[in-house]
Amino acid sequence: MCDHFFTHQSAMVLILDLTDSLFLTSVYILLMIEIDGSIGEGGGQVLRVSLALSALTREAVTIKNIRANRTNPGLRSQHLTAIRAVAAVTAAKVSGLTIGSSEISFSPGPRHGGTFHFDVKTAGSTTLILQALLPVLAFADQRSSVTLIGGTNNPLAPQADYVINVLNPVLASMGFLYQLDLVKRGFYPRGGGLIHVSTEPVDVLHPVNTVKMGSPRGIRGISHARNLPVHVVKRQADAAIKSCSRAGYKNISIVRDAGQKAESHSTGSGIVLWAETSTGGRLAGDALGARGKPAEQVGGEAAAGLLAQLSIGAPFDAHLGDQLIIWLALAKGRSRIKTTKLTLHAVTAMKVTETLTGCQFKTGGEIGMPGIIQCLGGVAL
Repeated sequence: MCDHFFTHQSAMVLILDLTDSLFLTSVYILLMIEIDGSIGEGGGQVLRVSLALSALTREAVTIKNIRANRTNPGLRSQHLTAIRAVAAVTAAKVSGLTIGSSEISFSPGPRHGGTFHFDVKTAGSTTLILQALLPVLAFADQRSSVTLIGGTNNPLAPQADYVINVLNPVLASMGFLYQLDLVKRGFYPRGGGLIHVSTEPVDVLHPVNTVKMGSPRGIRGISHARNLPVHVVKRQADAAIKSCSRAGYKNISIVRDAGQKAESHSTGSGIVLWAETSTGGRLAGDALGARGKPAEQVGGEAAAGLLAQLSIGAPFDAHLGDQLIIWLALAKGRSRIKTTKLTLHAVTAMKVTETLTGCQFKTGGEIGMPGIIQCLGGVAL
C-alpha cells in the first residue's frame, strides 16, 4: 500500500515542575506518527481507525487535516465523543479537542475496561463511535459496560440493527462475543437514542477465510418507526417482502417494531434487511424514512439494495468489508474475504492500518468492483 501519506515526526516535549516556579526537570524525545486525515476518502474513518490502533499499539499519533474532504471539515460532536471515549479507556493525553479542529494529538496509556457513559449531545452516530471503541475494549484488561447516547439510525452510518445482525455475527465467529442492546432509537436531527454494550475481552481473534458466497438461507429484517402511525412499519415491511418475493426469495421474515408511545422523543423510521449465506456470509440493504417519502419507497429501497448485493456472488457486502479491515489486522493469521465492492473507504482503512501495525494487505480487484481482501494479521499488543 502507499505509505508516503504518513510521516514520523520527532517532537521535543518539555515537562515543567510548577509546584514552586518554572524549573525544567526533564526533556525527552517523543516519536509520534503523523497521519494525514485527507487521504483516500478523507472523512471520519481515518480518525476512527487511527484512534483505535493508536490505543491498541500504544503509539502516539498526530492526525492532521481531519475530515478535510467533507463540506463541514474538522471535528464534530460525534468525533469528539469518539476521541473522549477511546481516551477514557486508555487514560490518553489529547490535544485539539474542539469543534471544528482539524488536528489532534493522541498519546494513549494502558488499556483498561470498566463502566463508561458517553453522550454525543446531538444526533451523531453511536455506531460510528463504536467503530473506534470496540476494538480497544476487545483487548482491554477486563470486561466493560458502555452506555452511548446519540443517533442509532442515521444516514451515512451503520444503523444499530445492521451492527447487531450483520457485523456482530462475523465478529462472534472470530471469537469476540459481546452484547449490544438497542434500548432507545434516536433519529436525525433530534437524536436521544441509547445503546448499551457489554464486552468480554479476548486473548486472540481468529482469522476469516470466506470468499465463496454459498446459498442464501433466507431474508430477515426489522422495519421500525417511532412517533409515527403503526401502519408505517407494516407498509415498509410489506413493500420489502413484495420486492424480494418477486426476485424469487420465499423464506422472508421481517419484524415490525413500532415501539411504544413516549419510548423515544425522536421521530423517524427505517428498515434493515439482511441475508446469511451457507458459508457464513452476510449481506444487507437498508433505508431510512424522510418527510414526504412514502413508506413503500423506504421498503423498496432497502430490498433493492439487498437484492443488488445478493446478485454479485460475494459473501460480504461492501459496508461490511469496510468495517472488517481493522479486525482482520487484529486477527492472528491470514484472512481472506470477498466483498461485493472494494470501496475507497476500505482502501483508506488498509493504508492507515498498515502504517500503524505493520500488517500487510493485498487486494484483488479495482475500487468500485467486487474484490478479494487478504491480510496477514496478528498485531503485537
